Amino acid sequence: MANLTNGLIQIYTGDGKGKTTAALGLAIRAVGHGFRVYIIQFMKGRGGYGELEGLKRLQPECQLEHFGAPGWVHKGEDIVEHIQEVRKGFRRAQEIIDSGEWDIVILDEILNAIWFELIPESEVLELLNKKPPHVELVLTGRNASQAFIERADLVTEMVQRKHPFEQGIMARLGIEY
Repeated sequence: MANLTNGLIQIYTGDGKGKTTAALGLAIRAVGHGFRVYIIQFMKGRGGYGELEGLKRLQPECQLEHFGAPGWVHKGEDIVEHIQEVRKGFRRAQEIIDSGEWDIVILDEILNAIWFELIPESEVLELLNKKPPHVELVLTGRNASQAFIERADLVTEMVQRKHPFEQGIMARLGIEY
């Protein structure tokens, strides 16, 4: 089993497509080198995402759990169920990171959960500060704040220049979800 000696903090952010895809690519690469990867998805409660089934093929070295209430989150509306799901996922993330069993932990869409005010930014920053040195931590989602950008070791911003949606092409199975 491989072990990281210098786990860093990575962020994939921006309005462009590819944040989750980049994190999942990292997971596949890591498993190929013998690392153990745990992925927690936030705010993806609709189901039907291809990665939920595809990553089962990488078990037990790669595990994925998702936490999200059905429907979309809208600021200013009733978000109690969404908050509960994010809290549950965040508690699970803390357990996974503290367990010492996983080399890489991916918190997919956690930055969106912060932006939608489903979890305080301060709690997630505290988690980054308590991260064990051997754990690589990856955060994805739009709207990474300056505090996260400063704290991270690697930040990649996906910038949308052109998207099929602009031509009326809707999200496609196996490509966008």
